[in-house]
Amino acid sequence: MHIGLVGLGKMGANMRERMRRAGIEVTGFDRNPDVTDVPTLEALVQALPQGERVVWVMVPAGAVTDAVVTDLAGLLAPGDLVIDGGNSYYQDDAGHAALLAEHGVGFVDAGVSGGVWGLENGYGLMVGGAADDVARAMPVFDALRPEGERADGFVHAGPVGAGHYAKMVHNGIEYGLMQAYAEGYELLAAKDLVTDVQATMRAWSKGTVVRSWLLDLLVQALEQDPAFTEIDDWVEDSGEGRWTVDEAIELAVPAPVIAASLFARFSSRQGESPAMKAVAALRQQFGGHAVRAAGADTVTPTAPPTSEA
Repeated sequence: MHIGLVGLGKMGANMRERMRRAGIEVTGFDRNPDVTDVPTLEALVQALPQGERVVWVMVPAGAVTDAVVTDLAGLLAPGDLVIDGGNSYYQDDAGHAALLAEHGVGFVDAGVSGGVWGLENGYGLMVGGAADDVARAMPVFDALRPEGERADGFVHAGPVGAGHYAKMVHNGIEYGLMQAYAEGYELLAAKDLVTDVQATMRAWSKGTVVRSWLLDLLVQALEQDPAFTEIDDWVEDSGEGRWTVDEAIELAVPAPVIAASLFARFSSRQGESPAMKAVAALRQQFGGHAVRAAGADTVTPTAPPTSEA
């Protein structure tokens, strides 16, 4: 089988390599001349066998994916197939599928999980689309997924949009899991009683009910930087956590853990929190509670409140 791959960043380049190791011929295109196999998107399409072209798109979600899908719609022919493996918003998939369908081109959306470890371990795959299109791309999915039973690392989740919807929820769960592990780490580190935090968390990695790959990665990170002195506490969000919370609101599904983990990321980006300043001021006003002056290291008492509240 011979497929095209658009986008050779950290994940895309590893996916190209994993497919090649499985015997699939891959022609990749990227704007970075150091990693691309062909100079243009047009050259990529021309390099693929006519009448059975499959192009996997692995570029940032949003405008970049929109542009690539639009360009491919004008370059491909009836019977060809596009797979969007990026972190696209699931509601965008219907528009991409409709645009390609005007040219007789099929569309499959693929949620991909595995990060930089996917080259060696394989990728978890959640796909959406017509059964015939998914079946046609199955050799690619089998090459990318982990070894073992297909159902342990691959699912045809439903029609177009289902793959990215499943990946969105997956990432929302990931937010909550990471936040729980991080809060547990901070509690262990805050208590002088526990003398080896890294070893304590490592001891959870086999046999306990909280064991997981994320826990293994946290243990590894602590081994490399025991007090996290080499990194800042700024935490970005990819967008899928926000989409998950939006969807929970839309469907009236309570998701307090995922929502709280998203908001915790927002708080990490504040040098000073205006909201917490307001809370401190309110506590001072209604209860005369002590506050800390800006820039001070200690809490100083304040005068009793003047309001009867």
